[in-house]
Parts: sequence; structure tokens; C-alpha cells
Amino acid sequence: MTNFGFRNSLLYSLLCFFFSCPVIFSQLPPTQVVSMNTLYQYLNTSLSWDINKQPSPCSWKGVTCDSTNSSVLKISLSGFSLSSSDFLPAVCQISSLQVFDVSNNRLSKVPDKFMTDCGKLEALQRLNFSKNRLVGSMPSFVGFAGLEFLDFSFNQFNASINVEFEGLDGLKSLNLSFNAFNGSVPTKLGKSKVLKELELSVNHFQGNIPEEMFDYGNLTLIDLSQNSISGSIPNRIGDLSKLEVLILSNNNLSGKIPVSISTIRTLSRFAANSNSFSGKIPSNITRFLRNLDLSYNKLTDSIPLDLLSPANLETVDLSFNRLEGFFPTNISPRLVRLRLGSNKLEGPIPSRKFSTFENLTYLELDKNNFSGSIPPDLGSCKSLALLNLAQNNLTGSLPGQLGNLRMLQVLQLQSNNLSGEIPEPIFQLQRLSVLNISWNSLSGQIPYSISNLQHLVNLNLQGNKLNGTIPNTMSSMDALLELQLGENQLSGLLPKMPPSLQIALNLSNNLFEGYIPETLSTLVNLEVLDLSYNNFSGGIPESFTRMRSLTQLLLSNNSLSGVTPVFNSWVMVDTKGNKNLIFATKPTTYSPSSRKTFSVVVIVLVVLASVFAVGAIFIFTVLLFRRYGRVTDEQLQPGEDLPLPQVVQGNLLTSNGIHRSNIDFTKAMESVADQANIVMKTRFSTYYKATMPSGSSYFVKKLNWSDKIFHWGSHDRFGTELEVFGKLSNSNVMTPLAYVLSVDNAYLFYEYSSKGTLFDILHNSSGCDMDWANRYSIAVGVAQGLAFLHGIFSGPMLLLDLSSRSIFLKSMKEPQVGEIELYKVIDPSKSTGSISTVAGSVGYIPPEYAYTMRVTTAGNVYSFGVILLELLTGKQAVSEGTELAKWVLSNSVEEDKWENMLDFSISRTSLLAKKQMLAVLKVAIGCVCVSPEARPKMKSVLRMILNAR
Repeated sequence: MTNFGFRNSLLYSLLCFFFSCPVIFSQLPPTQVVSMNTLYQYLNTSLSWDINKQPSPCSWKGVTCDSTNSSVLKISLSGFSLSSSDFLPAVCQISSLQVFDVSNNRLSKVPDKFMTDCGKLEALQRLNFSKNRLVGSMPSFVGFAGLEFLDFSFNQFNASINVEFEGLDGLKSLNLSFNAFNGSVPTKLGKSKVLKELELSVNHFQGNIPEEMFDYGNLTLIDLSQNSISGSIPNRIGDLSKLEVLILSNNNLSGKIPVSISTIRTLSRFAANSNSFSGKIPSNITRFLRNLDLSYNKLTDSIPLDLLSPANLETVDLSFNRLEGFFPTNISPRLVRLRLGSNKLEGPIPSRKFSTFENLTYLELDKNNFSGSIPPDLGSCKSLALLNLAQNNLTGSLPGQLGNLRMLQVLQLQSNNLSGEIPEPIFQLQRLSVLNISWNSLSGQIPYSISNLQHLVNLNLQGNKLNGTIPNTMSSMDALLELQLGENQLSGLLPKMPPSLQIALNLSNNLFEGYIPETLSTLVNLEVLDLSYNNFSGGIPESFTRMRSLTQLLLSNNSLSGVTPVFNSWVMVDTKGNKNLIFATKPTTYSPSSRKTFSVVVIVLVVLASVFAVGAIFIFTVLLFRRYGRVTDEQLQPGEDLPLPQVVQGNLLTSNGIHRSNIDFTKAMESVADQANIVMKTRFSTYYKATMPSGSSYFVKKLNWSDKIFHWGSHDRFGTELEVFGKLSNSNVMTPLAYVLSVDNAYLFYEYSSKGTLFDILHNSSGCDMDWANRYSIAVGVAQGLAFLHGIFSGPMLLLDLSSRSIFLKSMKEPQVGEIELYKVIDPSKSTGSISTVAGSVGYIPPEYAYTMRVTTAGNVYSFGVILLELLTGKQAVSEGTELAKWVLSNSVEEDKWENMLDFSISRTSLLAKKQMLAVLKVAIGCVCVSPEARPKMKSVLRMILNAR
């Protein structure tokens, strides 16, 4: 018994030892415990740390310790919305700290004590302050012996850099991109010169590329893109024998591309697009490259024979240069993307050269002088997704072999001299989303098999010699957004059109006759309808006034008769050339009197008459608006009232006490039941004005639940998502204050915008309040709102339909970006109202959306660029069938003539206004760049607009 008791006692002691060991070896040193507790005192209200439930700091979120929990190695406080910098020096008391990350917060300064104390931490290797609000000058780094990686990108620093980093002997990676640094490119980046990665993109650095940079022989990455760097690339670039990536895009560089670049064996990517490089492209420059981008320069001469031949080469972009000569014959079979558009290349596209191109995905040869026929061998490029041969001198027929391109999504062959019929195999391309073979000499009929293209979004057959009728099978093409059949010889009855049509339906300049079919009015999402230059007779269907998205109705030069219906004020209706049409209202003309003096009595009478007339006109306009101008969800009989919505759930989102006390859900539901309270209608929303018992007015926006546009069928999940939007805080973003969910609809509450939308003020009023100061304020405000939405730490919040109609004005100085919740709550693939949500509004649609069907930040930047152009030119996004962005780009070649595009009534007011407008125009042109990759980020756009002041 004694031995047994001894063994039990020994076993008990051993178990106690093993279980106590982790506790003994996991204790942090007292100094680190004190430091972490100090940090806790600063941050416990901002972070989810709970010292009572988690007494060990090693278990706190964002804290990483070593394997024995005896030392704190890493502290990551990224994305916690921290604004106070007071806690930063406490971190510097943790001697074992290797990584400190406070990115994606709201910090505005780095305390001097942090720089002094953390400079003594020999273990500190990584420091990340990116995506904050740091301003002014960069702090100087003294000490920091072990620091290797430093990231201050996406802040607001606006000074020059001199010796701030000179003492960082171990620095290997420096990222200062997306700030407003100025002066020359910094070169004092550590005396030991071990730097490997240097990222300085999107700043205001100027001057030449410094020779001292090439003393850093370990550099593998240099990114100087989107600055104001000038001069040429020094020949010493070849000294950087370890360089892997060199990005010099969007600067003011000029001269020739140095031959020494071809000697860097490690270089895989060289991008120098959007500069002013000239001369010939050096031979052998692609010897080691995988990616080359020299687009948007002034390069001349022919393409070197060996440029496209290296086996490692994958992408080449030489578009928008002045290259001459013939299409290269020696091309690497591994090539994935080849862009040679907008040059002066000529001769035939060589045949029997494409059979081995199994990897080729994008081939763009548009806007050149290529002649001859389209090589049938192109049909062997099995991976080809985009083929653009537009605007050349190609002849002959369309090769049926193109029907073998089963992966093809975009086929653009417009503006050539192609003839013959459209071959049947083309209509077997199941993935095709864009087919543009307009402005050729194609003949024959449109085959019924065209309906096989069920993913087609844009079909353009305009400007050919097609005859016969439009196939009735086209009504089943449910993805089609735009149909261009103008300038042909089509005839017969118009069939039912695809209900998805949204951008445009163009049937102009054909041989159609008879009555305009009422079925066209079912295209409720269509924005442009062009039936001009035909022989239609009879009246204009009254039902056209209920096409809720219509902005242009072109009916000129037909044989129409009867009384023209009254359309909404935003619809441009062209009926000239129809002699028998009778206008419902006659335009009022005014002739100013030449008299300079009037009697007092006459003046009084004129004033009284004017007041009476204005009042009468106002009442008449209101009556017309109530009768014709509104677009309702339900067709009501006169005097019929809508039933009150059956409320399922209601909730206040705002923390503002005034709004919480003002909003009355019962009164709001009474308002939305009265059609007279409709203020505006958009594609998915109806806006009502609801006046609360307190006298305050609010927008109540109705979303149609039964349209199946929401991602979820659960009211609870919908409400949860709206909670996220309600917490957004930015004066230039229209955030919901409350919501009500009924059985069929969702109702969102917003502050009332007394000025209406930017479109209303800019295009539907006298514009007397829209001087340059107001337009500039609106541009800045909208840019601030978008930059905020794109910079949300959990991921960018995108706009499905960004236009001047979705910008609301509380005042001329307070624009708000609206419709922000649509991206989260709408599922385009489930919408019976419009499957094409991602397309946005005509004129604002980025060109790449036509085939990607994916909303992006770059796409939002394009749409914002169009809004800028509206503010600068005073023109609408689409005028007389021409998109404003395309018109500006086509007239922007000669910069000295840019002022001709400005709104003269504004630019003439002062030289300062004109100068600022030209500076903003430069920003706008960058935003609407055809290439999404070349567009600046929204934060950079905002900075450039602010600098234009």
C-alpha cells in the first residue's frame, strides 16, 4: 500500500508539473504586460479586447506572440477606425515587437514620441501606416536599425522628401504611393543601399529620374507611375541587374526608349505607357520580358522583327502610337494579349500565322490601315475572347471559320469594306456578348439563328445593305441591351423586341412603313428609340409617354399624323419632317421691347400680369405633370387610391435625435399611397416626398420587392444589410435614415434634397445658379463621396448606375451621391424589370462593361468623368445620338483647342475660371480613358480636382 501510495503521489506531481509548464512558460515579461495593459486602456473602447475574459494579451485580436507566448511579436490594428494617435507611443515599450500594422484607420499624425521611442526597437522589421489620413511632411526616421519594410501609402502627405529615410540602413521595401508628395524623386533611402522595392506612384514628384537611383543595385521593383516626372530614361537603367518590374506609366517622360533595358535579364514587366516617348522601339527589348506596355506614346517607324518572337512574352500593348509598316510575322505562340490599335500599320494581316496561337486571348488591331481579307486562320485561336479589327480597310467576306472561336465574347469588325452575307457559324458563338459589324457592305437577310446568341448584350449591324424583315426570334434574346439596325434596307412589320433593351433601339433609315406598333411601349427600360427616316404613318402611340426610362424619341422624316402626346420634360422628342403632325402645345415666343422707359402704371400692370401668368403656368404645369409626367408602378383609374402598404417591419437607422423624433412611419406610408407625392422615378426606385407632422420633409424611396431584385428573400437579412448603410458617415453620401418593409416593397427614408438632382439643375432649368464656383463645389463633393465609398476598409462600395440623375443637391454646395444601396441589394440576374443593371445609364456606361458585365471602381471613375464633362461643357451625357465622352475624346487631340469644348457662358466669366476648368477637363479626360487600367483611382481624382483650384 505504501508503494502504491507513493506511485500515486509521484504521478500526481508529474501531472501537476506538465500542466503547469505552459502557464510558467507562457507568461509575458512584466514590462510587456504593463505596456499591453497601457495599450488596452487606450483602445478597449475601440477594439474587441476584454481583459476580464482574455487576461492574456496574446489572445487579443490582432496580437501575435511567439510559440511559447513569452514575447509579443506582432500587433495588427488594421481597419478599426482609430482616429486618435495617443496610443502609439505605448507600442514602443514592447522591445520584442517585429511587426506593427495600423493601416486602414483614420490617423492624422504620427507623434514625435512614437518616432523617438520606436526608433530604439532593434527587433522592429515592418511598419505599416497605409490608408490613413496623415498629412504634412514625412517624419524623420532616426534609429530603426532593423526596419526592413515601410508602408505609408494612401495618405495625404504633401511635402517633399529629402533625408527622412537616410538613416534606415536595413530598408528593403518603401511604399509611398497615393499621396501628394512633391519635389524630386527621393534617393537617400539608406546608406547601405539594400533597397529592393520602391513604390512612389500617384504623387506629384517632378524633375528627371535621378542617376543616384541606379546605385541601389538590389532593386527588383520600381514604380514611379502617375507623377509629373520628365526627361528621358537614363541609360544607367541597365545597371539594375536584379530589376524585375519597372513601371513608369502616366508621366511626362520623353526621348527614346534606352537599349540598355534589353540587357536586364531579370526584367519581366516594363510599362511606360501614357508618356511622350518617340523614335523607334529598340530591338531585343522583349528578350527577357513577359509584359510590355508602351501604349499612348509617340513611337514611330516599324515594329522590330524580333519584338513579338521571344518565347517568354505574354502581353504586348503598342496601341495609340505612330507605328508604321507591316504586321509582324514572327510571333511567339505563348502570346496572350496583343494590342496594336490606333497606329498607321498597313498591308495584309498575314494568313496561316495563327494556327499555333492556343493562348491568344485578346487581339486588337483596330484603327490602322490593314487591307486584304480577314485570315480564316484566326478561327484556330481557340482561347480568343476579344477580336477587334475595326476601322481598317479590310475587304472580302466574313470567314465562317470565326465560328470556331467558342470562347469569343467580343467581335468588332465595324468600319471596314466587308461584303457578302453574315455566315451562319457566327451565330453559334454562345459566349458572344458584343457583335459589331456596322458600317460595312454586308448584304442578305438577318438569319433567324441570330437568336442563338443568348448572351449577346450589344448588337450593331448599322450601316450595311441588309434587307428583308427583322427575325421575330430576336424577342427571345433576353440579355440584349442595345440593338442598332439603322442605315440598312430592312422592311416589313416590326416584331416584338427583346424586353431587356435599355441603351438604344435604332431602326432609322430603313424601309419600314405602317403604324408604329404599340408593343414598343413595353420596352420600359429603353432610353433611346430611333425610328427616324422611315415611312411610318398614323399617330404617335400615347403609350410611349409611359416608357419610364425614355430620354430620346427620334421620329423625324416619316409620314406621321395626328396630335403629338405630351412627354415628360426630360424626354427629347424629334418629330421634324412629319407634315401632318399637330403639336398639343405651341411653343411660346418672346420679343423684348425696344423701349427704354415705361410709365409706372404700365410697369405695375406688367408685373401683376406676369405674376398672374406665372401662377397660371405653374398650375397648368403641375396639372400636366400629374396627368402625364409621372410614371407609376400601377395603372390607376382616375380617382383610384392605392391601399396603405402592409407593414412587416420598420426600423430607425440614424442616431440623429432630430430625425428620430421627426420620422413618422404611419404618415410616410400615407404619403406613398398618394401618387401625387411622387417626385422622381429611377430604374428601380420611386421617390416620394413625405411631409411629417413636425413639418419636416423626407424622401421615401420605394423598391419593388416583388420584382425579385433582391439578393435575399429574408426581410431580416435585408434589414441587416441596411444597418450597414445607415452607419456610413459622409456628408456627400446619401445614407438611409430609416426603413420600412412591407409584403411587396421596401421603403427607405432619406433627407430631402430641396434642389433636386444635378441633372435637373444643369439641364432642366435656367442654370442661373450654376456658375463655376458652384459647379466646382459639386465636382469636389461628388469626388469626396465616391472616394469615401471606394475606400471603405471592408471593401469598395460601388455604384451600379452613377449619373447626374443620381446626384442629389441639398444645396448648390452640398451634393450627395445617391442610389448607393443598389449594388448590395439588387441581383441583376434575377430582375424581371431589367437584367442589365450593371450597364447603368446610356452615356455613362464604361466601354468595358459591354463585355465584362462586372461593376468596378474603374467603371465608377469613368461615369464620374462623364459627370465632370457635363459640368464643364453644359451638355448632356448623350446629345443628338453622340455620347459626350466620345465627343470630348475625339476633340482632345489638340490641347490648345480644349477651351472650345467648355461651356462658353461659364468659361468667359474670367481667365481664372477658364484656367481651372481646363485643369479639371484634363482630369475628366483621364477618367473617361478607354482603358480601365489607365484611369486614375478615385482618391487620386479627388486630389487632382482639389489641386486645380
